[in-house]
Amino acid sequence: MEPETGLSKPVAVVACATMAFLYVAILYAPTLILRLPAPSSIKEFMIRRFICAAISSFISLVLCAFLLPLRKREATYLLGVYGIRLNHFWQAVVFPLSLTSLMYAGSFVFKSLLLVDSWKEHMHQGEGFFFDFVKAILQNFLAGLSSTASNVLAWRNYVVAPLTEELVFRACMIPLLLCGGFEIYVVILLCPILFSLAHLNHWMEIYGRQNYSLLKAFMVVGLQLGYTVIFGSYASFLFIRTGHLVAPIVAHIFCNFMGLPMLFVRRTGMVSLAFIAGAVAFICLLCPITRPHLYNDGTDDFGRFLEAKRALDLLDFSISSIPIILFLL
Repeated sequence: MEPETGLSKPVAVVACATMAFLYVAILYAPTLILRLPAPSSIKEFMIRRFICAAISSFISLVLCAFLLPLRKREATYLLGVYGIRLNHFWQAVVFPLSLTSLMYAGSFVFKSLLLVDSWKEHMHQGEGFFFDFVKAILQNFLAGLSSTASNVLAWRNYVVAPLTEELVFRACMIPLLLCGGFEIYVVILLCPILFSLAHLNHWMEIYGRQNYSLLKAFMVVGLQLGYTVIFGSYASFLFIRTGHLVAPIVAHIFCNFMGLPMLFVRRTGMVSLAFIAGAVAFICLLCPITRPHLYNDGTDDFGRFLEAKRALDLLDFSISSIPIILFLL
């Protein structure tokens, strides 16, 4: 494929590695390169980070557009290549979000059990009827929502990080690697490695939080890297199968909000049973619910782009894609 696409594997890998490096390096540019004074507050610090992340994402988009062997470089065509499009938008939001939520069945059951316990305590104390309890729950939910909307860290976790990271590590890197001639299962494993390595910039912060214990810091970082590799593989899988950038973005936001899936809780096996049931359902529905024809007409920009580089046949989950399932398991 290399002579036909005009993009070699080494160039594709170097370009992706450069994007990953720039994504992290630009975050530290204000203090290390521009020598700006230290931020006076966490809000000012995060806003500075938001601007840096936006700049690095823009650079990656431009670099990707320059390197990709496209027949035309119109804005709509490029947006289609990046998976930014409106057609089949609701499918790209609802289906991947529903699929991802299956892995959190244990967490949902646990939260439900907490609500039941809270309701029993509420009734035991004679503080009112069930309607009053529901009203209190809604009031707490709205208060929490309002607090989250004004929290700069929440904007990082649920808006800026998912959007910029998916733009760089999915929308830019995956088309480059596919055009470089890499097999799809290699792309789904390679992008997450770069994605996880980019999170090593939190090393010193984690090291300090663990009272400067190398062993504890390595354990936390190892867990973080493992989780980001697994999630990165899943997000890459979603992007390739759906051709929609919004699919991995909503999955990213949801996982950031939920945290790690709950596997078990002492004194009850319901959480573990729910997690197992959700995991089995996730595996069974992973391929059917991400079939490309559910998200593409076959005539859109992303489909034409894949056809032009002869990668459309790889989107059918064939024998060559079996390593993906094995890795996710």
